[in-house]
Amino acid sequence: MLQDHPSDHDPQSSRIVAYALVIIAWLIGSMSLLMFFAVFLFIGPLGLIDLNLGEPLLLMLDTLLCLAFFLQHSGMIRRSYRQWSAKLIQPQYEGAIYTIASGVVLMLLLVFWQESALVLYAPEGALRWSLRAIYFLAIAGFIWSMLTLGSFDAFGLRPILDRLRGAVSPACPFTVSGPFRWVRHPLYFLSLLMIWSYPDLTADRLLFNTSWTGWIVVGTVLEERDLVAVFGQAYRDYQRRVPMLIPYRLNPAN
Repeated sequence: MLQDHPSDHDPQSSRIVAYALVIIAWLIGSMSLLMFFAVFLFIGPLGLIDLNLGEPLLLMLDTLLCLAFFLQHSGMIRRSYRQWSAKLIQPQYEGAIYTIASGVVLMLLLVFWQESALVLYAPEGALRWSLRAIYFLAIAGFIWSMLTLGSFDAFGLRPILDRLRGAVSPACPFTVSGPFRWVRHPLYFLSLLMIWSYPDLTADRLLFNTSWTGWIVVGTVLEERDLVAVFGQAYRDYQRRVPMLIPYRLNPAN
């Protein structure tokens, strides 16, 4: 069914499948991101399932949960996977299916994450409130970045909706504005701020922070290669003017 154009064979059933996929992707994507950013990163682990594991097994399970998300999230955007999946599904469905898979794996991580009783650092007073403030500043920057992108399609739904309307999805132009004048990947930088702004550093949280930081850095480097392949010399010039991940320059690029 996902190989058919909405107007082929049974147009009505194809449109129902397409709209159902849009709704499912939006619901799963929204819920998983809300639980991750608003709950896990700010409040802490959900604590829904306590497996009563010792520290080594607890950290091992948390590591496996992180690796499962990294492999799914990064593997499904690699060119080799997309070439393989193109044999099974139409390109317009790729974004929605990716969102659903990412959301499910992320929710599994949130539900089964085990919190360590080993507290390494828990600041109080001004430092604690400063870390809390950094989180909200990062959220504000996140919103600014997405507004700057304008047509940002977080859940990969636009290709399906455009196909249903008979429209052609426009090519994404390369422009530099807003926070992208200070750092090439502001969403990743702000995610790192949110990750490290959680004040209570337990053993599991240290594992989470370090593993996700490493994954974000590696993922950013790999994404840079794809962006150079798409935008060519324009992006190479951008790389020379603007830092990749840490906005250490005070003057924004023009």
